[in-house]
Parts: sequence; structure tokens; C-alpha cells
Amino acid sequence: MARQRSSRSWSVLTQLEIAVTPWRLGNAASLAEQGEFAEQLEFHSFWLPENHFGDNRSIPSPLTLLAAVAARTSRIRLGSTSYLLPIRHPIQAAEEVAVLDHLSEGRVILGIGRGIDPNMFHAFGVNPKRKRSIFNDHLSTMKRAWAGEPIELENGETVTLAPLPTQQPHPELWVAAFGPLALKQAGRLGLPYLASPGETVDKLTVNYGLFKEACVEAGQPIPDITPVMRTLFVSDSNTTLNTVRRALAASPSREPAAVEDWAIIGSKTEVADQIQGLREKLGVTHLVARGRLPDVDTPSLMTSLEALAEIRDSMLV
Repeated sequence: MARQRSSRSWSVLTQLEIAVTPWRLGNAASLAEQGEFAEQLEFHSFWLPENHFGDNRSIPSPLTLLAAVAARTSRIRLGSTSYLLPIRHPIQAAEEVAVLDHLSEGRVILGIGRGIDPNMFHAFGVNPKRKRSIFNDHLSTMKRAWAGEPIELENGETVTLAPLPTQQPHPELWVAAFGPLALKQAGRLGLPYLASPGETVDKLTVNYGLFKEACVEAGQPIPDITPVMRTLFVSDSNTTLNTVRRALAASPSREPAAVEDWAIIGSKTEVADQIQGLREKLGVTHLVARGRLPDVDTPSLMTSLEALAEIRDSMLV
């Protein structure tokens, strides 16, 4: 049953879409269950990262796991925050994306990236110094394959991709970028820049400036889509909120800035105000809310998502 939209007016946020990531990592069945819950709450999309090695939280094949989510859902869009092109053969990558787009009936958003872990590149036999040039070459090949163009092989023969993606000319592409070189590369491509969840709003303001300058210099239109990822948690309990803030501040991967500068933590009213601030400062069109937090149980995380859905509904006009 469709959720009822509030008549409360937040006109500045009319075009904002809110998406989510998993709030706990697990097997394919667990992720599919979370995708179902996100669809029930009518979130725009469900996103998986890509990471390799380390422990059982690794997601080395996000498209495979998104296929499991696709089989249990029918409306929510399915996204990869950073599908790493340099470590994949471009024709095989194009095939995998096309198959998922067919399986999901055209619901894929492909966030693409280069990767930052030197050990990962060495494990896959890729020179990390060439990751940007390989990224460009592979993306070019994938676009041509998705368009149905014959792809010439080293032996002089050609192959043509089948099936082609349901979405034409290809699924929506976003570029995950971290650092000036990556931002400029995204701008030259003219693709939406998916901002890192760990950077402060002030840093993101600088980043979007660099990105837009690169778009203009390359003669590319500035994309209409401005997505950003933020760690987000909603609760009416000050005790719970303070526990979350302390846990994030003590996390080994924490940012040096104060938690409030890179995460959205608070009551419904406080979170709504912070989201509104992002929209006004950065022109955000898509907010991808990261929900996996240290020292927070699953019921509290699910309650936070329900509160976020209520916040979204109150912002729609």
C-alpha cells in the first residue's frame, strides 16, 4: 500500500530523492530482505558498495548481490556505489550490467569508480598508477558495447553484446570520486559525481566547485543530478543519539572532523533541518543514507529508517 504524503510544504526539497544502503551486512538472503523493507518504505533506491578482502563484510561482487535483491523487489531502483572498472574486463563488465538491468526490468543505477587500495590492484594484476586511464578506456568500451556496436578484438574479429541493457543507451551512470584528480575526471566525463560519505559539507562545497569547473572546461553540461552519501541515524532518544555519536567518534575509520560535520544524527526535526541544509548548500537531488552504525541494534536501525521515511514524506509538497 502506498504511503500517504504529508501536505506540509518544504518547497526547497521538492525534487529530493532519498535512498538507503544496508543497515547490516550479511548473506544474499539478508540483503534481499533489507531491500524488500526499503521498498516497503518507498525509498528511491537501495545501494551496495564494492570492497575486497579483509573479512566477511566484504562485497566483492555487488551486482550479483543486487540480483538477489532484484528477485525480491519490483519497484525500488538498485545501485552500486562504486563498481570498480579498472579490475574488470570491460566486455564482461558490460555483460554483467546488462544482465542485471534485464533481471531488474531497468532499475539499475551504476555508480562506477577506480578504487584506492593498492593491494587490491596488485591482487588483480593492475598497475595502480594506470587506474584512471584504464577506467576511461574501459568505460568507453562498455558504452560502445551497450550501444550494440561491434567491439574489435586483438585477433581482428569482432563481438557484439547480447543482451543489450533494458535502459538505453545504458543504465544511469554516476561516478564515485575522492580527490582532485578523480573529481576532474568525473567532470570531464560529464557524469554525476557521487560524493564521499566521509567528507565535511565545507569540503564537499569545494569538491563540487572543482567538479563543475572540470565540466565547463571539457564542454560538458553540468549534470542535473547531485547525489551525496551521508551516515544517517534518527532517534528521539538523546541517550541513543549520544551513544551513536560516541561510537562514530571512536570508530577506527572515523574522520578527523567532528561527527556533526560529516554525519546526520538527531531527532526527526534535527535530521530534517540538516537535510534541508544540504539541499540549500549543495543543491543535493539524491541523498544516499548510510545506515550501518557501530553499537546500534537492528531494531533501532530499522526504526531510524521508518523515521527517515516519515521525514521524507513531510518534505514532499
